[in-house]
Amino acid sequence: MPIVAALRAFSDVFTPPFRSVLIRSLAISVLVLAAVWAAGTRAVAALAAWFATTHPLDYPWYVDAFTTVSGFVSGLLIFIGLAYLVAPVSAIVAGFFLDDVAATVEHTHYPADPPGLPVPLRESIGATVKFTALVIVVNLIAFLLLLVPGINLIAFFVGNGYLLGREYFQLAAGRLMPPSAAEQLRARHAGSVFMGGLAMAGLLAVPLLNLITPLFGIALMVHLVKRLTGARTLPAPH
Repeated sequence: MPIVAALRAFSDVFTPPFRSVLIRSLAISVLVLAAVWAAGTRAVAALAAWFATTHPLDYPWYVDAFTTVSGFVSGLLIFIGLAYLVAPVSAIVAGFFLDDVAATVEHTHYPADPPGLPVPLRESIGATVKFTALVIVVNLIAFLLLLVPGINLIAFFVGNGYLLGREYFQLAAGRLMPPSAAEQLRARHAGSVFMGGLAMAGLLAVPLLNLITPLFGIALMVHLVKRLTGARTLPAPH
């Protein structure tokens, strides 16, 4: 069941009804990451230049060499750090569009079902903040375990699979039922929800495609919720 939902969701993301949301989400995410990159590299370069000029040696090439090497190393470290920021940044940005994506999936694939209700803004912001914080913690742990072969991959996939599956399922189900009922539904189908989360974590691990993870995730979970609750309409993907 999660496999079918994942295939439908992946095909959905690139269809015309999703294109506007996808372009806006990607553009904002890329701009935010680019701004972080530019600010980080400039700050480190300025700090390196200040350190080199305040701690001079008797070699004329020292300042330029120190600034160049430190700039390269810091740029590499910032790039690695940005790889782990993709998840929370794209999640925050896409959080403003998740209801639009969910509504599009419902309208396109399940027109015979009553439309879901948008999650209240306060709850949506709270869920996005909580989810983002959790993802940062999990990915930070995975980052710290980089020196332990294999363990970091397990931490990344298991941690993100659980968190992504839980939070996005709650958001999708919350459009159709009270939060307590959505939590009970998730608990009854914890295995399917976790498998859906693993599909999201797998996409999150692929460069560039990881930027569409939030949109793919909410589409996946809408399909999964509909299948678990017995949707009346499920046309074949075009």
